[in-house]
Amino acid sequence: MNKDRNFDDLAQRFHRNVYGSLKGQVRLKVLERDFDDCFPVLKGCSNSDLQILDVGAGLAQFSTTLVAERGHLVLNDISTEMLKLAHKGISKKAKTLGSSYAQRISIVQAPLQVLSSVLQEREMQTQYDLVLCHAVMEWMEQPSTLVPHLKSLLKPGGYLSLSFYNINGLAFKNLLRTNYNKFDIDNFKAFRGSLTPTHPQEPLLVLAQLEQQGFSIICKSGIRVFHDYILDPAARQREPEALVQKELEYSRREPFWQMARYIHFMARYD
Repeated sequence: MNKDRNFDDLAQRFHRNVYGSLKGQVRLKVLERDFDDCFPVLKGCSNSDLQILDVGAGLAQFSTTLVAERGHLVLNDISTEMLKLAHKGISKKAKTLGSSYAQRISIVQAPLQVLSSVLQEREMQTQYDLVLCHAVMEWMEQPSTLVPHLKSLLKPGGYLSLSFYNINGLAFKNLLRTNYNKFDIDNFKAFRGSLTPTHPQEPLLVLAQLEQQGFSIICKSGIRVFHDYILDPAARQREPEALVQKELEYSRREPFWQMARYIHFMARYD
């Protein structure tokens, strides 16, 4: 039985509160910059032959906006409600971009552990030029199994965009909040009812997993390297444009990227 976190119960909350916020803007800007720099085939490209898969796509704001216009996109998730909202977003964009936009996007609801089999059964593409998997790893019952699954979905020479919740950032924020007896980085357990991911990841260990699976790392970025540590909400909102610019500036600098709330790696499967 699949015990990975299903966000059916929180789909509307994500839709309202996450992507329209300043932290959502930071996320999108870092991802856009990384794709422009590290996956240049997308930059100014109208190649309709590019095969793209978004695993654990959720609302799919990033992949449908930045990627789908350049190729064929498959959205995958285990959540019915998340995929319903993603479909609504696609239909809305299609009113502006035309019906061909929606026709180039397919939706597959399935656990990622059986996704290859489901794609094969439906006679769909089983290996892709680009696989995105954002904020999935930390919610899995067995996070270490993710990278081999993603590798099997990539063509040789294909690219992986992987982001995950960083345990270093979680530890730092708890220390700043003086939660000395509430948080232990070496024996972390998510609190019952908390929205903190069940398995935050250590960036260097994830890097090692990728390299062991035959990936070459081409980009390492932190997402929200300091935004979340500004504990005064008013101070966070005082200069939003300047904050986003500084987030971009520090997102790849040592040691700041390793302290971010989320980590983004882009890698090539050789």
